[in-house]
Amino acid sequence: MNDHDPILAKVRKLLALAEDPAATAHEAEACTAKATQLIADYGIDRALLAQADPRTDPVGDRVVDVDAPYAADKLDLLATVATSLRCTAVQRSRRGAGPTELSLHLFGHTSDLERAELLWTSLLLQSAHALARTPVPLHEHKAAFRRSWLAGFRMAVGRRLVDAEARAQQHAAPRFAASGTSGALVLADRSAEVVHAMETAYPDVRTARGRSLSGSGTGDGWAAGQRADLGATRVGGGRRALHGS
Repeated sequence: MNDHDPILAKVRKLLALAEDPAATAHEAEACTAKATQLIADYGIDRALLAQADPRTDPVGDRVVDVDAPYAADKLDLLATVATSLRCTAVQRSRRGAGPTELSLHLFGHTSDLERAELLWTSLLLQSAHALARTPVPLHEHKAAFRRSWLAGFRMAVGRRLVDAEARAQQHAAPRFAASGTSGALVLADRSAEVVHAMETAYPDVRTARGRSLSGSGTGDGWAAGQRADLGATRVGGGRRALHGS
């Protein structure tokens, strides 16, 4: 993690305010919205710098272990954040005498890996605080409700991240044009480099099957994801592709 970059330092301060359990929903939303747009703008800035000198932002990878409880849901959130920020994710599992251990192997340019991990860590705390304040309906299985709540939260966050990235790219279009290229082409080339790195490491990777969730908490989780968020005004959703190995 780049501990000295002034933009990321500002992002950390904003996210710390959003994570505070004493923060109101409005305060958390305002802080996270500003942080998320800064994260999106930071990604574009690094892409522009790397256009001139690719050595400033090479493709790398990192493995993130995910712990219980709700390890699969935390992994889903990380995969959504990472893929929204132009990384790729490969799910890994290890079965032994104890519980199955889950991890995600992320591939991306260094700046994208940094911002994905930073935002995911904050969203884990924000979702935990919001979920703790959400009552489980009578006669509903607590774990099923909470898993569906986390799915709704994840989908809302993913939609807003995509919107923030699109806004950053649109705002940066004149800067790309000034350098004689298209922002869409530059970002597409960067994405192709990331996919190549992932496929080199996992030549037999395949798309994982989606999980089936039975709880009724998706709507509440979606609403919390909107509040956690990320400054967008549109709603929608969809499940991102997650690779498995």
